[in-house]
Amino acid sequence: MESIANYFKLDELQTNIKTELVAGITTFVSMAYILFVNPSVLGAAGMDQGAVFTATAIAAAIATIFMGIVAKYPIAIAPGLGVNAFFSYSVVIGMGVKWQTAMAGVLVAAIIFLILTLFKIREKIINIIPQNLKLAIAAGIGLFIAFIGLHEAGLIVANKDTMVSLGHLTTPTALLSIFGIIITFILMSRRTPAAIFIGMVVTAIVGIIFGLIKLPSALISPAPSLAPTFGQSLLHIGDINSVQLFIVVLTFLLVTFFDTAGTMIGLATQAGFMKNNEMPRAGKALMADAVGMTAGAILGTSPTSAYVESSSGIAVGGRSGLTSVFTGIFFIFALMFSPLLTVVTSQVTAPALVVVGVLMAQNLRQIDWNDLAIAAPAFLIVIGMPLTYSISDGIALGFILYPITMIATGRGKKVHPLMYVLAVIFIIFLVIIAH
Repeated sequence: MESIANYFKLDELQTNIKTELVAGITTFVSMAYILFVNPSVLGAAGMDQGAVFTATAIAAAIATIFMGIVAKYPIAIAPGLGVNAFFSYSVVIGMGVKWQTAMAGVLVAAIIFLILTLFKIREKIINIIPQNLKLAIAAGIGLFIAFIGLHEAGLIVANKDTMVSLGHLTTPTALLSIFGIIITFILMSRRTPAAIFIGMVVTAIVGIIFGLIKLPSALISPAPSLAPTFGQSLLHIGDINSVQLFIVVLTFLLVTFFDTAGTMIGLATQAGFMKNNEMPRAGKALMADAVGMTAGAILGTSPTSAYVESSSGIAVGGRSGLTSVFTGIFFIFALMFSPLLTVVTSQVTAPALVVVGVLMAQNLRQIDWNDLAIAAPAFLIVIGMPLTYSISDGIALGFILYPITMIATGRGKKVHPLMYVLAVIFIIFLVIIAH
């Protein structure tokens, strides 16, 4: 135990194994939904859902444990939401590309990722982003995940006249979510240790008692076979031979790059890891993502990304890579205990997302709102994430405007040259996804 504590510097980070374990469980429970959502989304592309379930769990375990041991950050990685929908609905269904070829595109993007990470190009890009924009990214992610939480809770619903509106608050599931949000806020306000995790457990128990959450039909079941998807990306790399497919690879690359970079910046800012506006060991953290994406493509799942739900583990005290190691181990266990995960409904995870959203939104107070040249792009990042339902799109809006406002105020030379390059890349990126 002492060697573990020394390796992860638990004393220096003012944490302990018990706290890291609770944080690991909390992060895992908060993002366990991806084990069921990802097979459903990729299943629409014709992929075997059982194989995708297993690939999702293993890819998440590999990347997250790598993150913990090598980069030593409490940040979990798993196949990302949004980019999986792009894979199925835009590439496979919309463009008529076979899922095997699309998976080969993910593998090519992952290999490019590895090269960019090895040469520290991704790390340099993260470190040149201005502090105010990093704070905006963190706050924007907070609003984004709170919006997701409120939507999953049924408190915010789609409305054809006003885009969104208040949901039916008297439905049993919405009432369960409201109960969970209130009980979690009460625990947080009283500074109860592991308040978010306790709130999720209590919500699940109440849901089971009132028949809103079904008890699992079994405790243990064998992991589904990987055979239908394993290695298909390797077999179809030769299919990447058209301009259309090169654009697909580029889109996979850009979306995952900035989703992960934005999420890591936000989480590192929330946990207080940033030093002199730089993220220590950023290269190793980004390598974890690249390794996860490569492994996932070979196993048979869409691109991986750092998960904003890691903020729930950070919020309960997770500060070292041991949190990620525990989270990764739980993904491995999930292969055997998959029936138990059926109790982790959206009503159980929604309160955690809303509470963490509040915590991350606190970064807003540190942004220099008096300087409009900085405040305007920061605002676009913050508001853009929830309104476009995309971390990378929100970042794109702010990063395009930032050099424009700085030039307009005679401070163009203070903008790092790479920020101009990023602005151009994001303009191309938005044009591509618009089509």
